[in-house]
Amino acid sequence: MEYKTLAEEILRGVGGKENVNSVVHCATRLRFKLKDTNKADAEGLKKNPGVIMVVESGGQFQVVIGNHVGAVYEALVKSSPLSEDGGEDSGDKGSLFARAIDIISGIFTPFIGIMAASGILKGFLALSLACGWLVPESGTYKVWFAASDAMFYFFPLVIGFTAGKKFGGNPFVTMMIGGAMVHPLMIAAFDAQQASAHNEHFFGIPLVFINYASSVIPVILAAWASSWLEKRAMKILPGALRNFITPLICLMVIVPLTFLVIGPVATWASQQLANGYQFVYHISPLVAGGFMGALWQVCVIFGLHWGLVPLMINNFSILGHDTMLPLLLPAVMGQVGAVIGVMLRVKDARTKALAGSAISAGIFGITEPAVYGINLPRRRPFIFGCVGGALGGAILGYFQTTAYSFGFASIFTFTQVIPPTGFDQSVTAAIVGTVVALLFAALTTYFFSIKEEAAEKPADAKVDAESVQAPRGKTLMGSPMTGACVALEEVNDPTFASGLLGKGVAVVPTLGRVVSPVNGTIASLFKTHHAIGIESEDGAEILIHVGIDTVKLDGKFFTPHVAVDAVVKQGDLLLEFDIQGITDAGYDLTTPVLITNSDDYLDVIPAGVGQDVSEQTPLLTLLR
Repeated sequence: MEYKTLAEEILRGVGGKENVNSVVHCATRLRFKLKDTNKADAEGLKKNPGVIMVVESGGQFQVVIGNHVGAVYEALVKSSPLSEDGGEDSGDKGSLFARAIDIISGIFTPFIGIMAASGILKGFLALSLACGWLVPESGTYKVWFAASDAMFYFFPLVIGFTAGKKFGGNPFVTMMIGGAMVHPLMIAAFDAQQASAHNEHFFGIPLVFINYASSVIPVILAAWASSWLEKRAMKILPGALRNFITPLICLMVIVPLTFLVIGPVATWASQQLANGYQFVYHISPLVAGGFMGALWQVCVIFGLHWGLVPLMINNFSILGHDTMLPLLLPAVMGQVGAVIGVMLRVKDARTKALAGSAISAGIFGITEPAVYGINLPRRRPFIFGCVGGALGGAILGYFQTTAYSFGFASIFTFTQVIPPTGFDQSVTAAIVGTVVALLFAALTTYFFSIKEEAAEKPADAKVDAESVQAPRGKTLMGSPMTGACVALEEVNDPTFASGLLGKGVAVVPTLGRVVSPVNGTIASLFKTHHAIGIESEDGAEILIHVGIDTVKLDGKFFTPHVAVDAVVKQGDLLLEFDIQGITDAGYDLTTPVLITNSDDYLDVIPAGVGQDVSEQTPLLTLLR
């Protein structure tokens, strides 16, 4: 599905742009803040083949897309300009906890990708040192170390910018406040204060210099204070002076306040938070590992994991390492293992294809396709994945496996847990614990989901109506066009051919018109008029997609004769198209005719494959 079309459908599903306060995206989700969630059609969005799942959590309406969420987001903001998440908005702000999660996700989401990339590069450098491929004195190491460390060293600038946007202030002002915190002059003053008892003063008030490089909490509080002051100043100052006097006031007031009060207090709080985590962790690392391994994916489902991300980053800032991040690796690979079990067990081609893509994403730390697309709908695989995560997490916790750089829990985490001193048993524990999680989930899913998956059968199985025991009924659907009938697997588009969008057949038209194959209602008509969706009176959801990649024609050569929500009868003219014009433009006119809710049927059986068909001649048999 084209990203522009999917973006438009999602926007309609959330109630239109007038219902959207703001939208951002993370690794796999569009995160909307809506004025009225009752106007959103969550169930309708879940049925969209381009949407994996819809989740409402933390004051956000989250639409899970998958790895290509960035492209969908770009199409969304281009087709219908929307504001990014930030500032004050109308509507219910939710509970204090929900607002806290929303603030944290809003601050960290914009740079989570580059932060993970920086952590992975740090891990590869650690691996290179441990294996003797590089030495710290080499220019290669120094250049790559600078590339990997810059994000973390200059955290106050980066977080200052995103926090300023989130709190509704001028992000460049808050970024400059963060810049002042790591300015070389302030770092030099810190070093001098550490070397002697000499104290600096600000108008007679003693200054306590702290090295704020890699810090998180101080700059967030400073950005909030700056945004609060900015809003008050904007209300008081005349319009001619606001643009430069307001930033001046913020810099002159908040920067000293940060060094005098905000920074020291926030740093103390950061240290207590890190010490508190260490205290709880060391009571029983084994229990902590089992707990995190079991519940991390549950937190991800509800968006609650964002509440733990700052804690992990704070551990890196204060302690120089973190023991929470490694515990998440078995949780991730447990879900991957469950998907492997499902893929090996089922024979349905569509499920296998979905499982394959979910596994690819999962090993790189993106578990939403695995959780929402495969495991959670089947329940037991998700539970087995969580249990596997608990077992693996307990192993990592027992051996106190530690990460030395931040990133997504993924296959790259193995390089991030290598200590500066080289390989040790904690690295071995990481490998063993992860393998245990994956194998446990895969095997239990394979052997103990038999009953649940027994109803699935090969996508190409030929099922005769008389051979199905006690079917609830069958429906014969006629052809929507005249032409040559071909098997869906022969369509020159892997999305259609694999059955990902539903079972069906394809027709190569010889007459440029589409008629309704059923009595029903027009459910969708693409803006480019190349595809049309129909819901029959008995619940079949039919997609007729004229040609391959014809969306690129932007409606040229297509003439619709119906509108969305129109009631149609079998044989009614829906669409006309210029066969010669489309062919001359270089497009394949093979037209998939799909039952997009194929899972609601025992089988969808093609008729007339390899033969010519006419309008209304039998094309598909739907068995219930």
